Amino acid sequence: MRLRLLAATGALALLAGCTTGSDQVDVNNGGEFRFVAGTPAGEVIPPDERASAPDFSGTLLGGGRFSSADLDGEAAVLNFWGSWCGPCRVETPQFQEVYAEVRNDGVEFLGLNVKETSEQFALAFVDRFGIEFPSLYDPRGEVALAFRDYPANAIPSTIVLDGENRVAAVYTGEISQDDLRRVIDLVLEEG
Repeated sequence: MRLRLLAATGALALLAGCTTGSDQVDVNNGGEFRFVAGTPAGEVIPPDERASAPDFSGTLLGGGRFSSADLDGEAAVLNFWGSWCGPCRVETPQFQEVYAEVRNDGVEFLGLNVKETSEQFALAFVDRFGIEFPSLYDPRGEVALAFRDYPANAIPSTIVLDGENRVAAVYTGEISQDDLRRVIDLVLEEG
């Protein structure tokens, strides 16, 4: 009985250790990204509780510059991904399907490729899955750091912005097409 109690206490301590700590990415030491199980619905933030998204900018995969100012006035889906991420291989082609459905409805999609060892791996991933929306190449996770108030260091993660550039929803882990469509519809109805 004592051994079982000790084992249970140890297991609880380990679980608590895995869930506590900072969700920030430390760019200086390379940061640590982690895989998480998919969330069935994520967190949709009521309009009166939304905060403005941080400003960010960077270089797009394949070249060119991007700034968050380019999203002003548009709803946006930001997806943090990596070619090394198993759940991203499932989720990213599904994002492309939703993007194809809503790109003419005032919704922007932006991938944020993080912790990639080579831009060539990211470009091959985009080509393989026929991804048409742009992605920032962010190997050091600096954009994820800009979103430190949201769990953008879990890969994949998705942040949905409303037309006022406020964070409307946060999904940690893989998001289903149905959940993504639902939150996009909600944000478009608000606008």
